[in-house]
Amino acid sequence: MLCFVAHPDDIDFGAAGTIATWTASGVDVQYCIMTDGDAGGFSDEHRPDIVERRRQEQRSAAGLVGVETVHFLGHRDGYLEPTEELVASVVELIRRERPQIVLSMHPERNWERIQKSHPDHLACGEAVTRAIYPAVENQYAFPELAAKGLDAYRVPWLWFFGGPTQLENHFVDVTEHVEDKMRALHFHASQHPDIDRMDRAVRAFLSANAERGGLRQGRSAEVFQVVPVNTDATIAGF
Repeated sequence: MLCFVAHPDDIDFGAAGTIATWTASGVDVQYCIMTDGDAGGFSDEHRPDIVERRRQEQRSAAGLVGVETVHFLGHRDGYLEPTEELVASVVELIRRERPQIVLSMHPERNWERIQKSHPDHLACGEAVTRAIYPAVENQYAFPELAAKGLDAYRVPWLWFFGGPTQLENHFVDVTEHVEDKMRALHFHASQHPDIDRMDRAVRAFLSANAERGGLRQGRSAEVFQVVPVNTDATIAGF
């Protein structure tokens, strides 16, 4: 599983419980963080080292849920665009790692809670979508990558989080890993001036997800839009 997000902490809000479930069963999960997070935080005293601080927060959070590899692309926070350069970076990483599932922030805006749809989030989702189809699987796209031995690859599944509620189609019961998710989020201390309030809000969202997904009372869930890209249900070559 290869996860693309815009900022350090995005993946922990959206999918850390699911990732903890997967790594516990032996799945290899890697993260790719597109921006350097320099526009985040709430304290002036953090400004001189905010980029390295946020990278270390993300590494610590990743390690807690069993993720060893975190890639940082280093784009400027708040200015991310789905450029040819960014798409090429995504294509290169996917072709190198050849994941069964690519997980990404959603490219469509969520009007119910616009905070899910930071412009960088949308740019991340759009770049990943453009990369997965058709560039990753087109042997003639980005020929310089093929020249480096990174051949075309067909991604089976694309999972989105943070998109419009009406597009959600897959609920993952993360009840057994809620505390792992919360501990991962607590590593991002530079982003949360009120940790307790953040904790209560995230737990409430997880409970609401579970209720919406039809899980029994007391359960917690993360929610996604799962898109088949190259499966038995899809047709390639058209």
